[in-house]
Amino acid sequence: MTRVVRFHQHGGPEVLRIEHVDLPRPGPGEVQIRVKALGLNRAEALLRAGAYIETPALPSGLGLEAAGVVELVGEGVVGLSTGDAVSIIPPQSMARWPTYGELVTVPSGLAVKHPRSLGWQAAAASWMQYLTAYGALVDIAGLRREDFVVITAASSSVGLAAIQIANRIGATAIAVTRTSAKKQALLDAGAGEVVVLAEEDLAARLGEITGERGARVVLDAVGGPIFEPLAAAMSRGGILIEYGGLSHEPTPFPLGAVLAKTLTLRGYLVHEITGDPAKLEAAKAFILEGLEAGMLKPVIDRTFTFDQIVEAHRYLESNEQFGKIVVTI
Repeated sequence: MTRVVRFHQHGGPEVLRIEHVDLPRPGPGEVQIRVKALGLNRAEALLRAGAYIETPALPSGLGLEAAGVVELVGEGVVGLSTGDAVSIIPPQSMARWPTYGELVTVPSGLAVKHPRSLGWQAAAASWMQYLTAYGALVDIAGLRREDFVVITAASSSVGLAAIQIANRIGATAIAVTRTSAKKQALLDAGAGEVVVLAEEDLAARLGEITGERGARVVLDAVGGPIFEPLAAAMSRGGILIEYGGLSHEPTPFPLGAVLAKTLTLRGYLVHEITGDPAKLEAAKAFILEGLEAGMLKPVIDRTFTFDQIVEAHRYLESNEQFGKIVVTI
């Protein structure tokens, strides 16, 4: 028997339960991992609440990231052995391959031997944020050294990962945040400029920073009313990549700016990277190289124990964190 987190009905954090289950041995092409740490993601809160792109059968497990030690290896697995330290690339289906557990089973292709310099917490906090930011900025937008890139929800794990990736490429990262509470922390994290929504006019401030060039790339997790000022500050031929939708307000279509500047507005899911073997290999190489060199450094806000999973989810939904939330086992 092993302990896992499951929910039997959709709802708030309180529906999460720690239960004892029998976990079968790994099948062909699978590995079983003794988990040391979990990285939390907003997608998991959405799955729990019944608002995610995937609708699981109940009761359901959940979780997209973990790091630990390979305990068992299924038939046909090559390149991994019992005792290897690995971290897990987010699966296409967290209902099928949940990671919230003391022991978890995943396809061997999702288990990566991470740099030894990473501890368990950092390893568990790496893949979702860097894969998401890489896919948007590098694979889709083709970010360049001369670019301005506007990053909303900048204090999130993906926002901070995007700042680090922009800096690695040499682009100028402009962080957008709600209040000034996290402004200095964002500057310390590498943002070239910070725009505070509660205190500044977004379009005007972005115009001051980017001048006539404008921002060629926008990475937005929010949507809602800021869509129009973001589009207004973009350069001709720019691309706005939407990967979230955190705002509960309607998102207006910025028709004038789209036509005048021939803008591209594009929805994006990290599955575009994790579901394409060639793109995933390129992303892994970029991220592992950055982690090894210390140019990509996961920012961990707070850790919880496995028994505190409900409290961890409450904190996840508080929007108070700066970076990643990690659960240790």
